Amino acid sequence: MQIKLIAIGKTDDKQLLQLIEQYQKRLKHYVKFSLEIIPDIKNVKNLSEKQQKEKEGELILKKITPTDKLILLDENGKQFNSVDFSNYLQKHMNAGVKQLVFVIGGPYGFSEQVYQKAQGKVSLSKMTFSHQMIRLFMVEQLYRGFTILKNEPYHHR
Repeated sequence: MQIKLIAIGKTDDKQLLQLIEQYQKRLKHYVKFSLEIIPDIKNVKNLSEKQQKEKEGELILKKITPTDKLILLDENGKQFNSVDFSNYLQKHMNAGVKQLVFVIGGPYGFSEQVYQKAQGKVSLSKMTFSHQMIRLFMVEQLYRGFTILKNEPYHHR
């Protein structure tokens, strides 16, 4: 199985980028992983929230193939503890999912088209975090999930 994380907008914080890269490197020992950044939409001042979500949605859907399992990181999604999340990953691997795609939406969330295409929603917390921080949290939780599956000491039970 491959895992792809799609996010809208770049991260300027160098320290955050270094941490994300550190976990990406660690994660590659367990699974083929890629992080795809969709550039911020230009001239958003002239767009309504709905128009911005639709434009971002079009760009997200262009990154998805018909065989991908699309999971949205959404505040109304299912919440897991780390062990349950590792089991969630294992379930997808056992089901023969070729590519599991997690998506971090833009500031207003997702368009209706993206919601319709999605096959699941996951929430990392009831709290609100910046889109840049969520990238780090998601990559770290993926890494933690695989160390749990391999019974490695990173996650202390």
